[in-house]
Amino acid sequence: MDKDVAVIIGAGGIGLAIARRVGIGRIVLLADYSEKALGVAAEQLRGAGYDVSTHVVDVSQPDAVAALADTAAELGPVTQVVHSAGVSPVQGTTEQVLHVDLLGTALVLDEFARVIAPGGAGVVISSMAGHMAGAYPYDTEHALASTPVSELLDLPFLSPEEVGNSGAAYALSKRANALRVQAAAVEWGKHGARINCISPGIISTPLAQDEMSGPGAEGYRQMIETSAAGRIGTPDDVAEAAAFLLGQQAGFITGSDLLADGGVIAALRAAQAWPVGRAQS
Repeated sequence: MDKDVAVIIGAGGIGLAIARRVGIGRIVLLADYSEKALGVAAEQLRGAGYDVSTHVVDVSQPDAVAALADTAAELGPVTQVVHSAGVSPVQGTTEQVLHVDLLGTALVLDEFARVIAPGGAGVVISSMAGHMAGAYPYDTEHALASTPVSELLDLPFLSPEEVGNSGAAYALSKRANALRVQAAAVEWGKHGARINCISPGIISTPLAQDEMSGPGAEGYRQMIETSAAGRIGTPDDVAEAAAFLLGQQAGFITGSDLLADGGVIAALRAAQAWPVGRAQS
């Protein structure tokens, strides 16, 4: 009897924490852009007793994402998909953020809708940045949610010149993630599967450490101090939420976006921190 397959896209701290939480008894297909990072992460999981396969992938490339989905299906029934790959505003240019964080997520949602097994579930790891500016105009949000993936980056308002800096690109991409997940829930539902989104706050990962040592370091410290939780999050905080959304207890939840930020957005809305702006990351 084939083992179920859990696909973890992104071998960083959050992806690994989720893999440890949901990969027991399954084949874990670990995918990442960096072959080196992939090797290190796979070795850690194998050393802890997990059954791990690896696949190098660039999520901004349609053929690469399709090949990853096909590889997953060849290993066995794909019952869980976690997409946690991305670049932050400090790590990438506006164009790179749009290609990886926005287009990459849309590609993963489309391709894994093809191979997800009945009863399966997926989670996209987005960011609280998608909540910072509130909703965009209706026409913008509708286009972000429903434009075919092959035409997505051709939308005029997604040109790097129109978007602006990488922080604005990040916030827009993360808002788009939640919108694409909501739209994708209908297609995934046709296959008897669910798909949801988690928008973490400041989580102690290398990505967050890059951001907290960048130009916005003081802002990040202020967000942590004024948040309801009063602390930075951990990868395990996100993994627990992901495990719930991927599990049977969440069987009636799909197309949702779970804000898991320790109350940062609550503090912003209550004006305990600086005013919300689209350029914030």
